[in-house]
Amino acid sequence: MAQNAFTEKNLLDTPDDPHLWPSLDRLIRNERQPTENGPRAVPQPGAHAEIRMGRSENESGLVWVTTVFMAIFHIGTIAALFFFSWTNLIVAIVLYVLAINFGIGMGYHRLLVHRGYQVPKFVEYFLAMCGTLSLEGGPIAWVATHRIHHQHSDKEGDPHTPQEGTWWAHMGWIISGRALNAQTSALAHYAPDLARDRFLVWLSKFHWIPLVLVGLALYVAGALTGGIKGAIGLFLWGIFLRVTLGLHATWLVNSATHMHGGRRFETRDDSRNNWWVALLTGGEGWHNNHHANPVSARHGLAWYEFDPNYYGIWVMKKLGLARQVKIAKFTSRDPEEPGPRVTHMTTS
Repeated sequence: MAQNAFTEKNLLDTPDDPHLWPSLDRLIRNERQPTENGPRAVPQPGAHAEIRMGRSENESGLVWVTTVFMAIFHIGTIAALFFFSWTNLIVAIVLYVLAINFGIGMGYHRLLVHRGYQVPKFVEYFLAMCGTLSLEGGPIAWVATHRIHHQHSDKEGDPHTPQEGTWWAHMGWIISGRALNAQTSALAHYAPDLARDRFLVWLSKFHWIPLVLVGLALYVAGALTGGIKGAIGLFLWGIFLRVTLGLHATWLVNSATHMHGGRRFETRDDSRNNWWVALLTGGEGWHNNHHANPVSARHGLAWYEFDPNYYGIWVMKKLGLARQVKIAKFTSRDPEEPGPRVTHMTTS
C-alpha cells in the first residue's frame, strides 16, 4: 500500500492560484496524453478565456426553457402523490440510488471530477450513464462546473456560493444563470481528460437520451401491468418525483453544506459537514471533510459519518472493479481530539 502525505496544511500553504489543489491542477494543465480511445484534440490552456461562473458574470434573468421544465417536474412531483403504490415507491428508490448514489456521487463526483479511484472503462461509462438519469446535465459540463467550484469556492467566480444568495446557490444559478451545458468546447478546458473520450463527449451532447429511454420503459411497463393509471403512476414516480427530489438533494450540497453544520477543517471556503444532507446524498454532505481532502474517495472520515457512496466504491474494489482508491485518514486515532485536524492520504 502506497502512502502519500496530504494534510489540510498542504492546502493552506499553497500559493494564491486559480488551481487550489494539486490533482485539479494536474488534470487541467497536464492531462494531455492519448488514451486507449486514441488521441483527441482538446483545447490547450489559454485557448479559451477562463470561464467565470459567479453570479455577477452569469445572472441573466429567468432562462425560460429551464424554468418551464423545472415547473413541470415540480407539478409532476405533486401529481405523483395521488398515484402512490409500493411498486412505484420501490422503483423510484432504485432509480434514485442509481442516479444520485451511483451516478452523481460515485460517478460524476468522486470518479470523474476528482479521480479518487480508477475503474475499467465499461464501469466508468455505466456510472456516467447513471449520472445522466439525474437530469443534471452531461458529464463534461458537470465535471467542469464542479472543478471551477473547487477553484473559486465561496469566492468570486464560484458557480453557486451562498455568499451570493441562498436561493442563487440552491437553484437560482440553474434557472437564472447562463446555460453552459452546450459549450462543450469551452468547458473541455476544465475537463480535458473527459474531452478526449469519444463516448463521454457523445454522452455530454445527448445526455437526455438515457432518461427518455428509462421514462418510455417505465410507461410501457406500467401500462402492461396496470393499464393507463399504472403507466402514469410509474412514470410520475420514476421520473418526475424521483428526479425532482434528486435535484434538490444535490443542490443542498451547494447551498446547505456551505451554510449549516460543523467545520472540522479550517479550509479556505465555508464548507461544512451536514449529516442530514449526507443522508439524502449518500455521503456527499460531509462537505468540509471533502474540501479538505478533495481527492479522497471517502468523505465520511469518522466511524459515525455514514458514507454509502464510499461503501459502494469499497465493494467494487473487493470485486476487482476499482483500484487506486485514495482514502484520507486521520493521523491521530481520535478525530475529535483537541488540536489541528490533520489527515494523510493512503492509496490501495
